[in-house]
Amino acid sequence: MNPTSARARRAVRARAVSAAAAVVVTALGAVGLVSCDTGNDDTGGPAVSERPTAPDTAGFSGELPSSVASSGAAAVESARASASSAAASASAREAERKASIGAEVERTRRQAEGELEDVKAPGNALSDVAMTGKPRADSGGVLTVVLNITNNTDEEASYAVQVDFLNPSGEVVETQFVGVEDLEPGERQQPLVISRQPPEPVLTPRLTKAQRY
Repeated sequence: MNPTSARARRAVRARAVSAAAAVVVTALGAVGLVSCDTGNDDTGGPAVSERPTAPDTAGFSGELPSSVASSGAAAVESARASASSAAASASAREAERKASIGAEVERTRRQAEGELEDVKAPGNALSDVAMTGKPRADSGGVLTVVLNITNNTDEEASYAVQVDFLNPSGEVVETQFVGVEDLEPGERQQPLVISRQPPEPVLTPRLTKAQRY
């Protein structure tokens, strides 16, 4: 065999293989360019994107999750409890205030009764006390008297007043005591005297004693 001819054939085969490889590489490059194309060309055309996937609505029930619903119910119940507690607290404070006022009125009543126990009518301060009636329409039909007690002296003073209620025969059927304390000179207070007797027969109030002390 001619060595020169063998080498020539091998060179031809090598060139053929190289050409085939170049073709494969070129083809792969073209494929890569196509797959990586963003959709924009030199003309500035819009990019083409894939169609978005529609949400899966199979699990939509239209109801809140149980944990959220429970939290909402708990919040509403807590608000109701707070409102109820606030109302009860306000009611308790009002009851306490009225009880305090009632206790103070009873204390001054007893004080006035004690001051007048040994005082003969009319006392030393009848001129400092005036009495007017309160319309029954404004007092729920109960006989109510308004006392106007004014300290006409130059010194601080307290007052004890006795009011009697007389029936049509002139008999005393009820006696009430009222006291006011520590009035400054010229100061006036207007306590109420309320009869506990029934509306009938009609009673007449009388200012019996007034003592300054």
